[in-house]
Amino acid sequence: MNAIEIKFSSHGLIPAIAQDAVSGEVLMLAYMNKESLDKTLSTGRAHYFSRTRDRLWLKGETSGNFQEVIEILYDCDADTLLLKVRQTGNACHTGERSCFFRRLDAGQKEIKDASVIAELFRVIEKRKEAEPESSYVASLFSKGVPKIAAKIHEEAAELISAAKRDGKKEIIHELCDLWFHTLVLLGHKGINIEDVFKELSRRSGTSGLEEKASRKKED
Repeated sequence: MNAIEIKFSSHGLIPAIAQDAVSGEVLMLAYMNKESLDKTLSTGRAHYFSRTRDRLWLKGETSGNFQEVIEILYDCDADTLLLKVRQTGNACHTGERSCFFRRLDAGQKEIKDASVIAELFRVIEKRKEAEPESSYVASLFSKGVPKIAAKIHEEAAELISAAKRDGKKEIIHELCDLWFHTLVLLGHKGINIEDVFKELSRRSGTSGLEEKASRKKED
């Protein structure tokens, strides 16, 4: 980002949208002035300017829900910032994950996107603290890789079986079961879902043949 290009308003402010760097979920909208932007760039944590309190503030300074900044983008007019962040806890002061949790078009059906995968993974990680008797995921964690791997094998076989029959619904159901258990494996191994997305991003635009050839070279 070329900070010289950034266009602040006549009040010295610029809107800054915070977005989950992993799921793409929009978390909040706040404002920055030059000082808070400089502070964000130098510390790696999101700092904003409060219009009501007329002062600089560090996101999470009272709640502990900090935002580690992964990347800052700005739009074509250079008058709006997009912060891709790693959010600790919830972004909204109400306790919701995102400030955008209320619907204006209540009659419309909610459309889920890929962010549900990251959301599900967060829930799975929280189950590490649960008792095996009270949580299916916790029981898998307690039994370790052999049990988790067996479930992945079972779900993969059921997906293949569903694929050989007619009916998209069954395939979707079995695929979700398989994805769920692979996420449990990631959680058990301490692998962050963000690392998986990074690897998929790295492979984007690369042919499968090239990818296989590169892995053979590494071996």
